[in-house]
Amino acid sequence: MSAVRLPATASQLRALLQARGLLVVLLAVVVGVVAGVLVTAMSQFVQFLHWLLFNTPPGGRLSAMLALSNPLQAAMPALGGILLGLSIFWLRWRKFRTPVDPIEANALHGGRMSLTDTCIIAGQTMLSSGFGASVGLEAGYTQVGSGFASYLARFFRLRRSDIRILVGCGAAGAIAAAFDAPLTGAFYGFELIIGIYSIANVAPVMAAAISAALVTNWLGGVPFPIELPHLPALTASQYVPFIVLGLIGGGLSIALMYLVAGVERAFAKLSIPQAVRPFAGGCLVGLLGLLSPQVLSSGHGALHTVFQLDHSLAFIAGLFALKVAASALSLGAGFRGGLFFASLLLGALLGRIFAGLIAFAGPLFSIDPGVAAVAGMTSMAVGIVGGPLTMTFLALESTRDLALTGVVLATSIMTSVLVRETFGYSFSTWRFHLRGETIRSAQDVGWIRNLTVGTMMRKDAETIDASTTVSQFCAKFPLGATQRVIAIDENGHYAGMLLVADVHAHDAEASAPVSTLAKHKGTVLVPAMDASIAASAFQQADAEELAVIRSVNDPVVIGLLTESHLMRRYAEELEKVRRDLAGEK
Repeated sequence: MSAVRLPATASQLRALLQARGLLVVLLAVVVGVVAGVLVTAMSQFVQFLHWLLFNTPPGGRLSAMLALSNPLQAAMPALGGILLGLSIFWLRWRKFRTPVDPIEANALHGGRMSLTDTCIIAGQTMLSSGFGASVGLEAGYTQVGSGFASYLARFFRLRRSDIRILVGCGAAGAIAAAFDAPLTGAFYGFELIIGIYSIANVAPVMAAAISAALVTNWLGGVPFPIELPHLPALTASQYVPFIVLGLIGGGLSIALMYLVAGVERAFAKLSIPQAVRPFAGGCLVGLLGLLSPQVLSSGHGALHTVFQLDHSLAFIAGLFALKVAASALSLGAGFRGGLFFASLLLGALLGRIFAGLIAFAGPLFSIDPGVAAVAGMTSMAVGIVGGPLTMTFLALESTRDLALTGVVLATSIMTSVLVRETFGYSFSTWRFHLRGETIRSAQDVGWIRNLTVGTMMRKDAETIDASTTVSQFCAKFPLGATQRVIAIDENGHYAGMLLVADVHAHDAEASAPVSTLAKHKGTVLVPAMDASIAASAFQQADAEELAVIRSVNDPVVIGLLTESHLMRRYAEELEKVRRDLAGEK
C-alpha cells in the first residue's frame, strides 16, 4: 500500500511547526502570555495584602503613605517574618535544597529549573513584600516566568541552548509585564539571563516581552510611567555632573551590597537561628516603618512621589538612609526578594540629593532635579542589578522622552565600568559568591562543570614504590615501555611523578631511590575538579601530566590525566556547544 500524501498546505504547515526556530518563537509567545498573567496575579495579591494589613486605599500604594493609619501596623513585617520563618523551618525539615534562580539555572544547569523551587520563591516573595518587608517582587516575577518557560521547554524536549533562550524569554516577559516596558524586558533577558545578545535569540525574546506587556495591559495591570515636566536642553558640558553622579551611584551600589552581606553575617554571629531571623528583622523594619511607611515593601508609591512632589533636601536624604537600612535589614534577615525596585527608588533619591547639593554651588552648575533623579535611578539600578542597556531602556520607556538618552547612557556606562572593574558582581552574582559559587553572569559554564577530572582521567596508570632504586626502575620500565610512572609510598599515597625518559637519562646513583627524581610532588588533581580548574593546575605546575588522587584527605592514586588529553576534550565539548548554538546537526 502506498503512503498517504498530505495536501501541500498541510505538509507545509507540518514543516513550519517542525522548524526549530519557529517552534521556539511560538513557545516564547506562550511563555510571555503566561508570564503576563502570573505577574499581574502576584501584583494584585500583594496589593490585596497591603489593603488587608495596612488599610491602603483602592489603587493606592503602601509606600505612598506618609504615616501608618494605626501604629499596630508596624508589627506586620514581624508577623510576616514569623510566617516566613515557619516556611524556612519546614523546608529545612523536608531537606529542600537551595532554590535555583534563572541566572544560576542558565549558567550551571542548562536552563533546567524546578517548578517546586519556583513556587517556593514566588510564595516567599509575595509573603515578604505583602507584609511590608523592604523587598521587591521582581525576583519572584522572573522566577515564575522563567520556571514556567523551563518546564515548557523540557516538556517539548528542546535542546540545551533553546531551553536557556526560553528561560530568558520567561524573565523578559516578567520584567516587561512588571514595568510595561517591552524593550526593558527584552534586554533584561539578553544581558542578565541569557548572557549574550545574538540574532538567534532576538525574535523569541522580543516576542515574549511584547506578548507579556500586551496581556498585562489587557488585564488592567498598573503601568510604570514617570511623568517629567518639559526638560531643558542638555548640552555636552552638562554631561560632566551626570558622569560624576554615575560614579557616586556605582560606589553606593557596592556599599549597599556589602551592607546586606554584613547584616547577614551579623545575624549569623549573634547565633540567631535562620528561621527566627526574619522575625527579628521584621521587628526592626516595622520600627523604621513607623518613622516613614515609604520604606516598606518595594517602593512604587515612594518613587512616584519623588518625581511628583518637591520635598526638602533633608527629607529626601532621610528617606534615602531609612530605605537603605530597611532593605539591608530585610534581605540580611532572610526575607525573600531583591533590590531591583529598591535600587530604582534609592537612585532617584540620590539624583535629587545630588541636584540639591550642586544647586548650592550656584546656578551655573545646577542641573534639572527630574533629570538627575532619572539618571540616579539608572545609575544605582545598573550598579546593583546590572545590565546598562536594560536600565537605559527602562528610563526611556518609563519617561517616554528620548532627550534623556545621552545623559542616561553616560551615567549607566560610568556606573557599569566602575562596578565591573572594582567589584565585579551584580547583587545576584554577589549572593552566589557568598555561597561559594564562582559564576559572575548567566554565561553557560555548566558544561565545563560537567567536564570533570573524574570523567577524563585514565585509570590504568602505572605506579611504583617510591623506595625503588633507580636501577630497579630502569630494569622494570625500559625506554619505550611507557612514558610516565606514579611513585607511591608504603601507604599507597601519592609521592610524585616519574618520567621514564628522565630517569634513564639522569646520572643519579643506581642505588638511589627514585623518589629523589620525582616531580610535581605538591600538585595533584581530584576527580571533582572541572576542566578550568584542572587547566589552571597544569599551568601553575608547568606540568604535562598530573596524578589524580581520591581526595585531599585520602591521597590514594586512582588515575592520571595529561594536559593534552584535557585540552582535546575541552575543544571537543566547546565545539559541541558551538554547534548547538548555531543550530547545526
